[in-house]
Amino acid sequence: MSNAPLTPRRAYQDLERRFARMNLVRDAATFLEWDAATCMPEGGADARADQLATLRVVRHELLTDPALGELFGRASEAADLDPWEQANLREMRRERVHATAVPAALVEARSQASSACEMRWRTARRKNDFAGLLPLFEEVLKLTREVAAAKSEALGVTPYDALVDEWEPGGRAEDIDRVFAQIEDFQPRLVDRVIESQGRAVRIEPPMGPFAADRQRALAERVMRALGFDFEHGRLDLSAHPFCVGVPEDVRITTRWDESDFTNGLFGVIHETGHAMYERGLPARWRKQPVGQARGMSTHESQSLLFEMQATRSPEFVGWLAGVARETFGGEGPAWSAAALLQRVQRVERSLIRIDADEVTYPLHVVLRYRLERAMIGGELRLRELPGAFADGMQRLLGVRPPDDRDGCLQDIHWPSGLFGYFPTYTLGALTAAQLYASAVKAEPDIPRGLARGDARPLLGWLGQHVHGLGASIPPGEIVRRATGAPLDPQVFRRHIERRYLDAA
Repeated sequence: MSNAPLTPRRAYQDLERRFARMNLVRDAATFLEWDAATCMPEGGADARADQLATLRVVRHELLTDPALGELFGRASEAADLDPWEQANLREMRRERVHATAVPAALVEARSQASSACEMRWRTARRKNDFAGLLPLFEEVLKLTREVAAAKSEALGVTPYDALVDEWEPGGRAEDIDRVFAQIEDFQPRLVDRVIESQGRAVRIEPPMGPFAADRQRALAERVMRALGFDFEHGRLDLSAHPFCVGVPEDVRITTRWDESDFTNGLFGVIHETGHAMYERGLPARWRKQPVGQARGMSTHESQSLLFEMQATRSPEFVGWLAGVARETFGGEGPAWSAAALLQRVQRVERSLIRIDADEVTYPLHVVLRYRLERAMIGGELRLRELPGAFADGMQRLLGVRPPDDRDGCLQDIHWPSGLFGYFPTYTLGALTAAQLYASAVKAEPDIPRGLARGDARPLLGWLGQHVHGLGASIPPGEIVRRATGAPLDPQVFRRHIERRYLDAA
């Protein structure tokens, strides 16, 4: 090691080197998680849990190394840091505060418990066996509450806010409550109005399956390419729960096919492609640094939902997609028309499954999960009471009741995996998506024309400038404000729903 004095600039450069190493360790864990969800044999679960726990502890130890304290102290004195370096230093500090709040032993225990519970969830959901999952689930919840308490003390926020902050920097339940109160005020009535309006329309019968999985995959890959996905830097696989992980150079998407309705798997792929394009568009110069990462999960979810709900369910894109679907499946007749497909992909109904929900009912699925996970973390809801509380909430908010736990509280992977505080970012993302897309189309009229010819480049160009290329350099709310000229406003989403589903009726 050099004996040169530790100047502020050298201290900052040392921090960059150390954080690059930490992020590579995290990336390795990410690909092990992908492997576990797609192709690892069940017998490898225990070994994989140990591997992931070890990598997470290694990263935790690097992040909590006492030597970083001196480096941060010296780097903060640097007067020559440019705005990106200043933002990077801020994001480094944020990561370190989260890490130092939690002992390494708790990091390891939570990782092992979450890995074991997630693997058990795959069987429990298939068998509708909540009772069989409960012991492992309770351990995950217990350890998550311990993490929340430790971070709460370090951050000076409530335990639940500490969990939200992991996924949404600066996110607080107080602000989420304010937004969600508006959603709960207008969305149930909107659902009623849209369903009533669609009930009066003449229905075009959709094409009947079965739709072979290989043909669905061929269609999905063609759509992914139209949306900008590069198969030299990513791949598509199957899993029990669709997701997207990876790094900008190698993005992994998973989905599942429904042979009775090809749109279910296809739009799941489109959703994950939105995530992938965000990852691909992050600033290359800062690839291994905190400032070069995605700006929280509401921003990430805004990109997936902007693709899935805003852009590709538009009349322009559906017109192109209908022709591609006819060609792929060899379809003929009115069932394969653009009008029939538009009616199908804009169909609103009170459904049970969140990931298959339309954009009108989707926010209510998330509001329910947000209320339940806050109660679980706060101790007001015991885990054994979750199935009943989930079913009651579905009945109250959406007017449907799950027939079993498989389609009720077991349908999502998040809680068994320990991902508490994540759910609200879905609806925050949906609101952000509506606001960003409205501003994008207003600024760039070629976006709808591009979508009509199966070309997302105009849209990607606008997103690259206003969202993707910013990385984590500014807060989530500031991204929205700069891109749209206004803070996040749920009423923009409401007006989008009214225009798409009611004004044209």
